[in-house]
Amino acid sequence: MTNPIADPMVEGADSNDVSGLVRIEATETGAVTVTLRRPEARNAFNAELIEALREGFTTLQGAEGVRVVFLRGEGGTFCAGADLEWMKAAAQRTEADNHDDAFRMALMLKALWDIPALTVALVDGGAFGGGAGLAAACDMAVSTQTAKFSFSEVRLGLIAATISPYVIDAVGARAARGLFATGRVFDAAFAEKIGLVTECVADSQALLLARDRISNEMQSAAPGAVAESKALVREVAHKILDRGLMEDTARRIARARVSDEGQEGVRAFLEKRKPVWAQA
Repeated sequence: MTNPIADPMVEGADSNDVSGLVRIEATETGAVTVTLRRPEARNAFNAELIEALREGFTTLQGAEGVRVVFLRGEGGTFCAGADLEWMKAAAQRTEADNHDDAFRMALMLKALWDIPALTVALVDGGAFGGGAGLAAACDMAVSTQTAKFSFSEVRLGLIAATISPYVIDAVGARAARGLFATGRVFDAAFAEKIGLVTECVADSQALLLARDRISNEMQSAAPGAVAESKALVREVAHKILDRGLMEDTARRIARARVSDEGQEGVRAFLEKRKPVWAQA
C-alpha cells in the first residue's frame, strides 16, 4: 500500500506523519486512519493543518489497497473549527488574501470528498464550525452520544461558506438554513436525526469498536465498485428522472457487469467462494 496509516491500537500497522499535524496510519488490510494532531488547540484549523490534511487526502486518492479511510481527532475532540489566532490574523488581511486562505480550505474538503474509498468520520468530544463540515464531507460519520456540534459562524458575524456544499448534501437545505442561521449547539442524537451523523454509539471505546466493524465490513466490498457507487450517488442525486438518466444508469451497470470485479464477483458467488478482494 502507498503511504499507509496505522492506529496505535492495531498491531503491525504502518504510520506516516504529515508535518507533525496529521498522522496517517494503515493496517495490512487497507483500513486507514487519518488523525488530526493539535490536541492542545482541540484540533482547530490553522493554515498548516489545512495544508497537511489536503496533502494527506490527495495522497490517499491514488494510494493502492485503501479500503476505508477513518478520520479522527487526537485528545478527545474531533475538531473545534477555526483556530482563534488564525481567525485573528485573517481579520487583518485583505479580502483577496482571505479568499486565497478560504480557497485552500475548500481544496482540502474537496480532496477528502474525492477519495474513492469509503470515508468515515469518528466524532468524539466536539465538531464545531469547519470541524462539523469536515464530518459532513465524509461518506459516513459515527459519533459518541456525548459529542456536541455547531455551525457557530453567525455568532462571529461570519457564514459557513466553504463547508456549505457538504453540510447541505448531508442534512438538506432546510435543516442547514436553521443551523447556519442560529449557530446553536446540538447533541449527537439531533445530529443523527438530521443525517449529519449516521450512527451514534455510547462512548470512545464503542467508537473504536464501530471502526473495527466497518473496517471488517469493507473487506467484502470490491474497491472499484465502492468508488463507482460513490460516483453513482453523486451523479444521480437531484437529477431529473428522464431518459438520459435511465440511459446513464444502464451504461453504468453494464460496464460493471463486464468489468474484472463484476466478472470475479459473479463467478465467486456461483462457485460459493469468496471473491479475491475478500480473501485474507
